[in-house]
Amino acid sequence: MSRPTWVEDISARIVDAQPDIFSRFAMPQGFEGRESAVLILFGESQDVPDLVFIQRASSMRQHAGQPAFPGGGLDEDETAIECALREAQEEIGLRPETVEIIGELPKLWVPVSGYAVTPIVGWWREPHEISPKDPNEVARVERISVADLVRPDNRVRIRHSSGYIGPAFLVHDLTIWGFTGGLLTGLLDLLGYSQPWDTSQIIDLGE
Repeated sequence: MSRPTWVEDISARIVDAQPDIFSRFAMPQGFEGRESAVLILFGESQDVPDLVFIQRASSMRQHAGQPAFPGGGLDEDETAIECALREAQEEIGLRPETVEIIGELPKLWVPVSGYAVTPIVGWWREPHEISPKDPNEVARVERISVADLVRPDNRVRIRHSSGYIGPAFLVHDLTIWGFTGGLLTGLLDLLGYSQPWDTSQIIDLGE
């Protein structure tokens, strides 16, 4: 199966991506802490690209209830690509052989968790049924079209009680914010998918 044109375009655009496109937090010099990876999985529904998201279980110790890309911490001697595919398999039953890796984004620092995260971009060449495999970790799985994500009326900025204000997406009854919201915003901008939206609209988290 040959790559669709939009997949080739993504591959070309992410080659020279810089970290500050996706996050305002610079990686600490000499970082030797915990590393993780997430899988940004592009599929296609009715000729429109979509992305796979999970919603973390509300019982999780970190980022409870938050939408995110599938992913987790690297095991010993594991590459970021291997980690992203393994975690997606464990979390939502994704079959790794159905995914073609498009590329790897720069490693990003997440101060709240202390992790350095490598986003792996993949094309879901052979989509199949996916669902949460452990309700203690994943409460929900959603495929959300890029068209819905970039709709201006689905875009806001979120204000956390800590004072953090960042981009967010209100779509499919989910509030995608924080690290995932920033990563998604930068990626959609980089790929030329974003539409102008009202950045002055700020809502408090939990409203």
